[in-house]
Amino acid sequence: MVYRLLAIDIDGTLLRSNHRIDRETKESIEYVKNKGVYVTLTTGRNFASAKKIAKAVKLDDSILITHNGGFIASSVEEPVYERRFSSDQVTKIVEILEKYDCHIRIIHERQAVGNRVQQKNYLAAKMTLGIGDPLFYPVSFVETLSDHVEENPISPPKIDAHFFDEEERAAAHREFAVSMPEVDVTKSTKCNFEVVPKGVSKARGLSILGDKLGIGLDEMVAIGDSESDKKMIARVGLGVAMGNATRELKKIADWVTRSNDQRGVSYTVKEVFRKQMRVQIKSK
Repeated sequence: MVYRLLAIDIDGTLLRSNHRIDRETKESIEYVKNKGVYVTLTTGRNFASAKKIAKAVKLDDSILITHNGGFIASSVEEPVYERRFSSDQVTKIVEILEKYDCHIRIIHERQAVGNRVQQKNYLAAKMTLGIGDPLFYPVSFVETLSDHVEENPISPPKIDAHFFDEEERAAAHREFAVSMPEVDVTKSTKCNFEVVPKGVSKARGLSILGDKLGIGLDEMVAIGDSESDKKMIARVGLGVAMGNATRELKKIADWVTRSNDQRGVSYTVKEVFRKQMRVQIKSK
């Protein structure tokens, strides 16, 4: 199989634990791009944040799969695909989450709004949900989020929540399963989860992008590390789990590469795409 598209998750995959990108990783992306492989980023991050990372690895013109597949675009003004919650759904989601001790973040492609929590927990939530968000686009914090969305309706592609207790997170997850079957809830880290409209996923995003580019899922390589990457890893031609990935993701992956702190992305490019290029040259 000749792979024509490379999809890379950002956090825990493209970025090291210190949130930096290795020079070798940048060079490997440039290498496959110059060989005609389409490279995209697939992430739960908002579009503005993903676009900044894309520019850092010279993917300025790539169509990015952001908000876990809810917003697909190369430009915020002209999305290829977008799937949003209605304002009524947002109100219902927020009302459910406000029953629990958690920090809620409504993730729109142009702005974000979250609830204020106790100072210690607030700092922990900012670290987990993106302390750099204000650098990318406006972020507001309000006392009572349900009141805010009632007065200021918003239709985002995704809503994030950071819990301060694993049992509360699990209870909230169960409540969504019963009360709102029209949404999907994906755990990103131990005490986080992300809420998106039913059917939205990175895998669906890759299918939409592939249809636009004329590239089948079996012609794609995808690299990821978390639960939100499971469907993507399972459906592409070559699903690669990072060495630091969850145990569940490693089980379904076709291959496990090195960790994000051991240049797992550049190692994958070397092992998969450089070998592919040599085979193509020999076959000519």
